Amino acid sequence: MLPAGGIPRRSVTRRAGGVCTDRARADDRRSGPGGGEEGVLTGNGAEEGEEGADATSEGAGARPGGRRAGRERRVRPTSSWFAVGFGIGLGLTLAFVALQTVLHIRDLLTLLLLALFVAISLEPVVGWLARRRIGRGWAVVVVIAGLLVALAGFLALVIPPVSKEVSALADAVPKWLQQLHDRHSLLGRLENRYHLVAKLREQLGAGGGSAVLGGLLGAGHIVLSAVTGTGLVIILTIYFMAGMEHLKRFAYRFVPLSRRAKVIDVTEEILWRVGRYMLGNAVTSAIAGLATFLWCVALDVPYAAALGVFVALMDMVPVVGSTIGGLVVSLVALSVSFPVALATAGFYVGFRLAEDYLIMPKAMSYAVSVHPIVTVVAVVIGGALLGVVGALIAIPVAAGIGIVLDEAVFPRIDAL
Repeated sequence: MLPAGGIPRRSVTRRAGGVCTDRARADDRRSGPGGGEEGVLTGNGAEEGEEGADATSEGAGARPGGRRAGRERRVRPTSSWFAVGFGIGLGLTLAFVALQTVLHIRDLLTLLLLALFVAISLEPVVGWLARRRIGRGWAVVVVIAGLLVALAGFLALVIPPVSKEVSALADAVPKWLQQLHDRHSLLGRLENRYHLVAKLREQLGAGGGSAVLGGLLGAGHIVLSAVTGTGLVIILTIYFMAGMEHLKRFAYRFVPLSRRAKVIDVTEEILWRVGRYMLGNAVTSAIAGLATFLWCVALDVPYAAALGVFVALMDMVPVVGSTIGGLVVSLVALSVSFPVALATAGFYVGFRLAEDYLIMPKAMSYAVSVHPIVTVVAVVIGGALLGVVGALIAIPVAAGIGIVLDEAVFPRIDAL
């Protein structure tokens, strides 16, 4: 029997959608054959179900189209040419200001880089002392005290001969002026022929005096800048050595944690090799200075101690340092005699060969290994960019770049 005016839900389901859902089946089972009003749908209800299903299907089919229409009607905001031009102009202005700032403080940045490099070079010594249970602070104090003693010794060797020569020059000036009026002396004959005093007075009267004064002021400015720069480098080196561990930990925090261990290993390897390189370079420079001192003493070349310290300092600059030092010593030896100067030049040629093929390979066997072509190119580029400081740090920087390539870049390329 069918309920009055009703149709079983199963039939309505077939009419409406053609598919019987699980919920409809469960309702049909609960209603049973004798289900009352709960298990039936009226004819109006069936028609409403059909209309609802049709409306649902139509709505389902029309909804994506409506969304697309909404997207098509949506107006996307576009940037004006003024905003784009303003952004580009602002970026170029900031870049120009940053470049000008860097160029303006270039000398200060060079001193900062030199202090950091000296601190990295002394890190092996500081670490070795710190491991001897004296603490890092006291290790830094010991190293700085040693550097100050070395600097005081250098000044004690250089200042006396320089002051002696300045005093001799001051004493010789009155004699030279007296010889200018003596026609039997060399200076007197030159004055009688070329009128040097008159030409000198004419130059001084035509503005030469201001040029001389400017030259003296410029020389004083150079000396003052050198003294101030040296003090600043010493102070910054102390701070860098004392806070090297904190500085490294702070820098490592900018590296993602997933790659931090690898970066720490590579960085520590670079710092270790740079420190070993500078210690080896210091050993070879000390040998060059000692050899110069002994040679000058043997041949009675003046200022043997000062020339030895000068050659030791110049020898720390790769490629060109020892050559410049040997040339200066040969010129000083010329004051003794020409054969002594020639023998001194030959001595430095032989010492340079021994240094390149015997001393340097032994001293650098545990530090860095850089190809000679890379060494020359690095020194030339470093000297062109930062002068003596750039030439000094050129080889360690090239060695560090080589370590990064070997440990990080080339393995990724090989894995492709």
